[in-house]
Order: sequence, then structure tokens, then C-alpha cells
Amino acid sequence: MTDPNDFWAPLRTSTQARIGLGRAGDGLPTRRVLEFRAAHAAARDAVHQPLDVEALSAEVRPLGLGEPAVVRSQVTSRSEYLRRPDLGRVPANLDGLTHVGADVGIVLADGLSPRALHDHGAALLGALVTTLGERYTIAPPTIATSARVALSDHIGAALGVNIVVVIIGERPGLSVADSLGIYLTYDPRPGRADSERNCISNIHPPDGLGYTEAARIVLSLIGGARELGKTGVELKDTTPRGELTGS
Repeated sequence: MTDPNDFWAPLRTSTQARIGLGRAGDGLPTRRVLEFRAAHAAARDAVHQPLDVEALSAEVRPLGLGEPAVVRSQVTSRSEYLRRPDLGRVPANLDGLTHVGADVGIVLADGLSPRALHDHGAALLGALVTTLGERYTIAPPTIATSARVALSDHIGAALGVNIVVVIIGERPGLSVADSLGIYLTYDPRPGRADSERNCISNIHPPDGLGYTEAARIVLSLIGGARELGKTGVELKDTTPRGELTGS
């Protein structure tokens, strides 16, 4: 039950930050300590949970984009993935990819939270297909494991797409362990810099950005990228905030 005299109670409803934790002697109340440890454990688990490629593929197939291809980076273990970001940016091979020359290629990457991709990946991809499908051609999806964002440059170049969209698990925090990010790169090819990408982050409904909202921002950015001829720091999201509704 909420203490009516608790000054922090109404503020906690508007943030996931740990505020007004209280005190028990010289330390924190036991309940707050246990909450912190549970959140820390959830974040660690999200990082180390392996991606179930077969389960994700089964969720993606009904969307009608074709059989998902699977690409792995040059990383050989999760421990190496955390220690060697450079290896996560380079593919072990691209044999399963076919040059299709579509407008958009979509990569589902495990990143630093495979759990986020399990929880939200297929639903977010579905929203992108619904939102983008009437205007742009979309290549069959690619599932990337032990992946960093730049791995998509190799994938996009192999697919021959105009823009590559990466759905990737974001670094877990102590308030959110299942958040996805989206990165867009125009004319993807190896060697692209991070400044040449646009990012949409904090996608994890119901507490974060919703799937439809994120897809509408992607649609706006793709339109701007095609007009400008580039993504990155010079491309701004101009989606009217009032248009962002739903999940």
C-alpha cells in the first residue's frame, strides 16, 4: 500500500529511475537492496541469454517476407563478443544472402540484449512491414547473431538494398533489460561511420516507445534519407509528435 505521506510516490509513476529509496539506519531498506540486485541479475541474464534463432525465424516467417537468412559475426563466444566489438562488426560469411536490390533490407540482430529481440523483435518487424510495405520493397529478413550495428553494412551491401534497417538489442540497464534500438543506414557498405546512421532507441512497449510509433519514425527517416541522399547527423526526424499513437 502506498504511504499517503510519501513525497516521492507521485513522482515514481512518471519515471523508472530509483528515487526516494529511503533509509534503514546507515543503509538502504532491505526491499530496495533486493530490488536492485534483481534488476542487476535481469540485466546480466539479458546480455548472456543466447538467441533462439529457430524460434525467432518461426515468428518471422508468417510476415510474408520470405525465408529469413542467418548471418553470424566473426565472434566465437559471448565472452569474446563483449571483449572484441571489432569482431562483432565483421561477418563470418555471407553465403546465405542473395542480391535482391530492394528498397529496404531489415536485419534482426541480437546485440547486447538477445532477450529484447525475443520479446519484441517479430512484433516490431511486423509493424515495419505494415508501415513500409505499401511504399517500399522489402528484402527477405536477415537474422544476425553476435552482431554489432556495423555488421549490417556488409549485409546491406550483399543484399543490394538502398537502405538497411537494423533492429538490435540495446545495452540492458537497471530499469530496462529488454529494450530494442533501430539504426538506419543509407547506401550501406563496409566502412560506414556511426555518424552516417540514424538511431531510434528505447523501443519496449508498454513502458517505452511502441512498435507503430517506431515504424512511423522509420518511415519518415527513410523518406528524408531518399530525398537527402544520406542518413546520419544531417538527417532529422520530422514526424509530428501528434501522429505517434498506438502500440
